[in-house]
Amino acid sequence: MANYRNVLVAVDFSDDSKAVVRKAQEISARNQATLNLLHVVEYTSSMYAGDIPLPEDLNLDKDLAEQAAVKLKALAEEMQISEAAQYVEIGIPKREIVRLAEERGADLIVVGSHGRHGLQLLLGSTANGVLHQAKCDVLAVRVGH
Repeated sequence: MANYRNVLVAVDFSDDSKAVVRKAQEISARNQATLNLLHVVEYTSSMYAGDIPLPEDLNLDKDLAEQAAVKLKALAEEMQISEAAQYVEIGIPKREIVRLAEERGADLIVVGSHGRHGLQLLLGSTANGVLHQAKCDVLAVRVGH
């Protein structure tokens, strides 16, 4: 088994996020690795482009990112993760997780996976996307079963 030095855990604030973080903490502690906590806010402005006229000064993505930063800080405090290891990004989750992992030099990405099968899996899950795009190891923690 690899000796991980830098672990990135992606959370979505679901009820299962704490279990995913705990697994990442176990691995980090065992390997004396750095632990980075990430939440990705999915683009919202592109979902509304053209359909609903929105005021130009309305920045839903930025507002959601600010709210996510507060939630991430609370989760990090509860799970005893330092502020320096918290990141909130805006974009497509699987792409942002892989991008930040590369940028931060992560050698392991930990994500939650609901273990969906068949059509749901083919339609794309974040965990599946990260698994296929990442250049480092990926651990999908089975949750919600």
